[in-house]
Amino acid sequence: MNRKQNGLLYGPEDKLPVVQSGFLGLQHVLAMDVYVAPIIMAGLLSMGAAQKTGFLQAAFIACGIGTILQTRFFMKLPVSQGPSFVPVGAVAGIYLANGGAHGGMATVLGSLVVGSFLLIALGVSGVFQKVISKLVPAIVGGTIITCVGLSLLPGALNDNIFEATGNVNQNIIIAGTTGVVMLIAIILSLRVPQLKKALKVSSIVIALIVGSAVATAMGRFDWSTVQQAHWFSLPKFTSLHYGLNFNVPAILTFVVIYLVLTTETTGTWFAMSAVTGEKISKKQWNMGIIGEGLSCLISALLGATPMTGYSTNAGVVSVTGVASKRVFVSAGIWFVILGFCGKLSAFFAAVPAPVIGGVYSIICVIIMLNGLNVIRDLKTSESAIYVIGIPIVLTMALVLIPSKVVSEAPQMLQYLLGSPITIAAISAIILNLVMGSKVPVETTETETESTSETTAQVTGR
Repeated sequence: MNRKQNGLLYGPEDKLPVVQSGFLGLQHVLAMDVYVAPIIMAGLLSMGAAQKTGFLQAAFIACGIGTILQTRFFMKLPVSQGPSFVPVGAVAGIYLANGGAHGGMATVLGSLVVGSFLLIALGVSGVFQKVISKLVPAIVGGTIITCVGLSLLPGALNDNIFEATGNVNQNIIIAGTTGVVMLIAIILSLRVPQLKKALKVSSIVIALIVGSAVATAMGRFDWSTVQQAHWFSLPKFTSLHYGLNFNVPAILTFVVIYLVLTTETTGTWFAMSAVTGEKISKKQWNMGIIGEGLSCLISALLGATPMTGYSTNAGVVSVTGVASKRVFVSAGIWFVILGFCGKLSAFFAAVPAPVIGGVYSIICVIIMLNGLNVIRDLKTSESAIYVIGIPIVLTMALVLIPSKVVSEAPQMLQYLLGSPITIAAISAIILNLVMGSKVPVETTETETESTSETTAQVTGR
C-alpha cells in the first residue's frame, strides 16, 4: 500500500536526507518519556546521584541499540524501544529481598538475562508467531490497540499534569499551551499546502520548544542540573560492576514479567502496523520477538531495565505522517548519544512533566482511535460486542483501581494489576476463543496480517 493511500508523508521505506532524518528522529526522542521509568525505579532502589545518572545513561544506550536492532534488522518496522513500567515493582521487590545494595542488583540482572534468552528462544523456535496467528485475529488486535491508548491517557494527564510536581494551575497552563501550539501547527499544515510538510513533521518539536519556553518563564525549568552535568561520560554501573547472580524464584518471577512484556509489545506492533498500513508477516513476528529479547539482554548487561516497544511512536507517526525507518534509526542514534552525553541526558530529564503531558495526551487519543478504526466496520456477530467491550471496561477498572487494593494482592497478581494492557489483551483473547466472535480471518500465509489489512480497508487509506 503506498503512503498516499495511507495518509503518510513518508512511508517506512522512504529514504530521507540525513539532516532531516536526524531532526525527525530527535522529535521522536523528545516525545518519548523514556527517562520516567528509570527515574522511578532509581528512587525505589535508593540510588545515589552518580548511580542514578549511570542507570539513566544505561537506559538511553539500551533504547538506542534496541531501536536500531528492531527497525533495521529484526522487526523491520519503524519501532522504538524504551524502558517498560511493568517490571518496576518486581525489580524493587527482588532487589530488596536479595541483599539490597549488597548483591540485590546482581540478582535482578541475572534474572533479566535468563528472561531475555527465553524471548529469543520463542522467536527462534517459531512458537511466537504460531501463538499470535491462533490467538490474535483483527478484532483482538484492534481491541488491544484501543486499550493501549486508553490505558496511557490517564497517566499522561495525571502523572504529567494534575499530579506532577509544582503548582497544578501552572501545570495546566504549560500543558494547555503546549497542546494548543501543537494543534495550531497541525491545523496550519492542513490549511496551508505550502507549509504542510514543514509544520506537520515538526509539530511536536515546535510544541515542546514553546512549552519549554513557557515553563522557563514561569521558573519551572531547572537549568542548573544541565549546567552541572558533564559533556561526556561513560556509564559506570553496568553488570561488570554489579555482577550476575542467578536465583530460581527471582528468575521465575521475571519469566512471568517477560511474558507480560511480550503481550504489551504485541499491542505496540499492532498499533504501528495499523498506522503505517504495513503487513506483519510470520517471519517478522518471530524476528521481532528475537529483537525484543536481544534488546532486553543488552539492557540487562548495561545495568538497565527490560525494554519494550513504545506505543507513543505510533501516535507520533499519525501526527507527523512520517514513518520512515531511517528516522527511527536516527532516533536510536540520538538515544546512544544521550547515553554518553551527560548534558543532553540532563536536559531531557529536566524538561517539565507538563510539557510532555501536553503532547503525550493527544498522542494517546490518536493511538486509541487507530484501534477503533481497525474494528469499527468489521463484520462481526453479537458476541463481538463483548470481546471489544469487556477489555475496555477492565482497562479503565485497572487504571482507576485504588493502590491499596493492588498493594494487598499477592505479588504475582500485583504485576498483572499493574499492567492494564496485559489484562486487556488476555481478556480479549479468552473472550474471542470462548464466545467465538466469528470475524473472518485469513488462513493463508497472510493470516497474521489481517489487522493491518482491515485497518486499510476501514479507514480508506
